[in-house]
Amino acid sequence: LNTITLYLYFSSHPDHFRHNFPKNHYITTGNRFSSSENHPNLHSSVASQSKPWPILPSYLPWSQNPNVGWRSCEGYFGNGFTRKIDLLKASPEIHRKFGENRYFGEGGVGGWFRCFFSETLQSSICEGGVIRMNPEKILMSKGGEKLEEVIGRGEEEELPIFENGAFEIEVNERTKIGKKLADENFLNKYLPEGAVSKHTMRELIDSIRLVDANDFHCSEWIEEPSLLITRFEYANLFHTITDWYSAYAASRVTGLPSRPHLVFVDGHCETQLEETWRALFSSLTYAKNFSGPVCFRHAILSPLGYETALFKGLSESIGCTGAPAHDLWQNPSDSKTARLSEFGEMIRAAFGFPVDRQNIPRTVTGHNVLFVRREDYLAHPRHGGKVQSRLSNEQEVFDSIKSWSLNHTECKVNVINGLFAHMSMKDQVRAIQDASVIVGAHGAGLTHIVSASPKAVILEIISSEYRRPHFSLIAYWKGLEYHPIDLEGSYADPPVVIDKLNSILRSLGC
Repeated sequence: LNTITLYLYFSSHPDHFRHNFPKNHYITTGNRFSSSENHPNLHSSVASQSKPWPILPSYLPWSQNPNVGWRSCEGYFGNGFTRKIDLLKASPEIHRKFGENRYFGEGGVGGWFRCFFSETLQSSICEGGVIRMNPEKILMSKGGEKLEEVIGRGEEEELPIFENGAFEIEVNERTKIGKKLADENFLNKYLPEGAVSKHTMRELIDSIRLVDANDFHCSEWIEEPSLLITRFEYANLFHTITDWYSAYAASRVTGLPSRPHLVFVDGHCETQLEETWRALFSSLTYAKNFSGPVCFRHAILSPLGYETALFKGLSESIGCTGAPAHDLWQNPSDSKTARLSEFGEMIRAAFGFPVDRQNIPRTVTGHNVLFVRREDYLAHPRHGGKVQSRLSNEQEVFDSIKSWSLNHTECKVNVINGLFAHMSMKDQVRAIQDASVIVGAHGAGLTHIVSASPKAVILEIISSEYRRPHFSLIAYWKGLEYHPIDLEGSYADPPVVIDKLNSILRSLGC
């Protein structure tokens, strides 16, 4: 009866409660950060809790260890971001009220900003508080549209151009008001462009201006930690996994107590890969979805995927062998890593799959041999829908493996037709983790092996035109058994493939 009475009272007096919010009342955000139609000057969001971090068997602490070696495995794959640079320190009042790592309150005490630089990766993870994003000063398409609605749209329309003041931080010191947060020397030293022609994180920080509290007005406050991310090759699984890894590392390095919310600061359309983005993190929205200036109590800037070891390893030697986290906990080594295994477990856990098993379960159903297929599909607005063949007789090879499996008498072999372009991301990860052997021609779909079980075996069929190290490296960094079949052209002799499969299965006791 009390609940009903309160409901009737509140619903019959909406104006009273709308007009009596405290001046600096901030609403905790939640899934989607949707604005409230009832408050033209104070947009609120549906409250929700951030997702907790799952327990991962391969997890090792992401501590701030200043002794991490240059070009060591932890420097490449873990927390090599050990050089802390404070561009804007928090005021003593913030420290007194909320401590070093939590910056909550009613505002008016000024913002803060700092970066953590990695000598190994020549990249920075940055974070700050009391930051305002002005979407109207970010020139790009809206983003998040259905692919069919934006066919033919140019990439230049989707990548952000930041006007001065696209981002702002509240400050109290009069000498800083109106100035830029970072100068050219800082950008060149801690956010070097390298080989990236358009370094969006560098450009975002270059746009940040320092403003007086009286000019710091927000239509919405985001209280929970939020990752700001710009993607480039957003429809390609390999490049998206580099973005996932970068976002995961940024969350761990900054010590977030739970999984952050995501804001895509780009104008790309919706893709199948967003299913995993949403699974990995607490929520997802696009910068242009906000109707007015939005303020973040704690924002984290994730480095570009091009700056991860996953990408850098294609052009420089990273000799890190995968090893069990338990072994590294007892005997740390600069030449071994468990970080990719940890990341793969994070993806599996995000979809609710068990991560406490270290071996592929062998049941009466036998071994799963997953054949990752390359299919025609429409990937992005500038894509013609046709994928380039890396294995000219792929169907013949698959049919031969299928026939061989039916006559395999030593043990039962289940051949899984990995038509990933027509499978949900969750089903793709499930197929990968349940596979004893993963077979496929060189292609982005094989990047899923980051989520493979530790005892999985990788068999890559490589045409002469695509001798690239992407998947041999990932297997090496994860400690997976890897076998290549190098072709003279793009045609694979089915008996050769089957002979290799027979050898692999014998090694698995089949």
